Amino acid sequence: MTAQILGFAGLLALSNMFMTFAWYGHLRYAHSSPWYIALLASWGLAFFEYAIMVPANRYGFDFLSVTQMKILQEVVTLSVFVPFALLFMDERLRLNHLWAGLCLVGAVYFAFKK
Repeated sequence: MTAQILGFAGLLALSNMFMTFAWYGHLRYAHSSPWYIALLASWGLAFFEYAIMVPANRYGFDFLSVTQMKILQEVVTLSVFVPFALLFMDERLRLNHLWAGLCLVGAVYFAFKK
């Protein structure tokens, strides 16, 4: 089952890369463009997010509950977003971000606890 969860998490990570760039990438590359240009570009990227996310959720639902999938998805989203924010958007990591991340680790623990 661990290999299945890792496979599911990998699909979520790939999907979230597209989602993160769809939601936030335009702030760096198309900030001076009209909003509708950013919207169209984001929709184009979101297609690939959904093309991966929908099959990933169908796969994950074979061995995880919906709650477990959602909690894991939130952790994967932040695991993708934090490097994006640090490296791509030049954000700074602060101590409160660490505490928030530890809260998510706790959420995963309780969601998967039997």
